Amino acid sequence: MTHEINQPEVGAADDASYHYQSGLSRRQSLKLLAALAASTMLPTLSGCDSAPPAAPVNPADKAAATTEHWPQLNLKPITAKGYGTDPNMILPPESPWPLTMSAAQLTLLALLSDILIPREGDVPSASEVDAPAIIDEWISAPYPRQQQDRPVILAALAWIDDEATLRFGSNFASLKRPQRLAIIDDIAFDNAQTKPQFQRIAKAFALLRGLVVAAFFSTPQGTKDIGYVGNTAIGGDYPGPTPEAKAHLDKVLADLGLKEFAWQSV
Repeated sequence: MTHEINQPEVGAADDASYHYQSGLSRRQSLKLLAALAASTMLPTLSGCDSAPPAAPVNPADKAAATTEHWPQLNLKPITAKGYGTDPNMILPPESPWPLTMSAAQLTLLALLSDILIPREGDVPSASEVDAPAIIDEWISAPYPRQQQDRPVILAALAWIDDEATLRFGSNFASLKRPQRLAIIDDIAFDNAQTKPQFQRIAKAFALLRGLVVAAFFSTPQGTKDIGYVGNTAIGGDYPGPTPEAKAHLDKVLADLGLKEFAWQSV
């Protein structure tokens, strides 16, 4: 199938009852984009585009669901400028570049995100912490890494909708949960058990999955879930190092010829 992908259109989501809407301001999503870019959990591209393009398929051809297909995307290039060489990450500009995902793509991404990271008790799901909005910032940013990921992520979303139509006659958002999971189960991992027609999408889905996970754990709710307490002030008076610790530090500095830096009481 050939997909025309342009700027977002208001009301472009399909007729499903759920429509994702971001609860983040641009300032918030840009700050989370910076956190995502610095994340050690960020996935790397691993051969997602190494295979030649498969032929588009006719959605009326139900048998095509058993063969490889790959969407042909007509992407408009990202021409916006980035932050420049000295960005202010404390107060980033409101809109340094336009966001590029449509409402339908964001809804699909939200549904996929919540399959990957569903709500568990008091821990919110990926869409509840606005992982889709963070990924929208990611693939809309005019930087080489982000623009390398952009066609892979958008092709993966288009493939999932195409596969839903081939198998069940409707887009992914309109499917019942068992039908959605049947598709995801086939592409969840790229391993020896992955069928040949799903190997390329499994690689692309791995990138999408990694971005969802990294985006989730870049948010305050995600870091709280893993018990991260960095950048948190210690309550009460900090007692400082013990005399034994001070003596050890003095000895190490003396051994290094740095006695002038030894501990001195004020």
